[in-house]
Amino acid sequence: MIELSTSPIETFAGIDVILTDIDDTLTTDGRLTSSAYVAMERLQEAGISVVPVTGRCAGWCDHIARMWPVCAVVGENGAFYFRYDHDTKIMHREFRQSSAERYENHARLQSIGNEILSTVHGTALASDQEYRLTDLAIDFAEDVPQLSSEKIHQIVSIAEQAGLVAKISSIHVNCWIGDHSKLSTSLMMLDQVFDIKGDQTQENVVFVGDSPNDATMFGYLKKSVGVANVLQYLAELQETPNYITRNKCGAGFTELADVLLAAQRSKSQ
Repeated sequence: MIELSTSPIETFAGIDVILTDIDDTLTTDGRLTSSAYVAMERLQEAGISVVPVTGRCAGWCDHIARMWPVCAVVGENGAFYFRYDHDTKIMHREFRQSSAERYENHARLQSIGNEILSTVHGTALASDQEYRLTDLAIDFAEDVPQLSSEKIHQIVSIAEQAGLVAKISSIHVNCWIGDHSKLSTSLMMLDQVFDIKGDQTQENVVFVGDSPNDATMFGYLKKSVGVANVLQYLAELQETPNYITRNKCGAGFTELADVLLAAQRSKSQ
């Protein structure tokens, strides 16, 4: 990984879209800081579109798409993207599964969730579980005392043995049915919303994240950035980011925003 602060600024001069994880990438200690929020606003004002790509629930994503300075949001680890048109006041929702599929999968996810909770002591359903449409989120660090690595991987094992996809974030194990992912839905969204595809994606898009469920994004995009706290997950990352910030969490996101804005100014001079 290359330190972001030592990279030639021209590397990031053509960025039109920043895809960003939320938990422990935009947020710090579970909260969205004023500096990270202002960084998003500065990017949007400069014409660099911000798109959160998150494991968070549909309920949160509806709010984020409406209320944050973002152009769209990919949620529940790629189950959908939401985009709110402020001019027409219409929320556009693009799901990877039909409503019938989501309804059918719900009972199965609930059953497997109950099995995990009864088997792995100290776990809990994520506090936002009732606002999820496609995803089972098992809390191991957000509203419960931090669980051991062994217990976290036990959760993953139970889910995978039941035929689910299971990915570890910084606070949850997210489990779902289907072949969608953060990456596949981000690429669909980039094509449909921004008309960015193929080689354009590598030149005009940057991703920033912090944890194992960001690995496919890190591996695909050559302009991928890890905030400094990603270092704690190196042993679990199948793909690592190409660049790394000096700062952790929201301060790392702000550091990247400053680089993108400086690169844009340099390009226009």
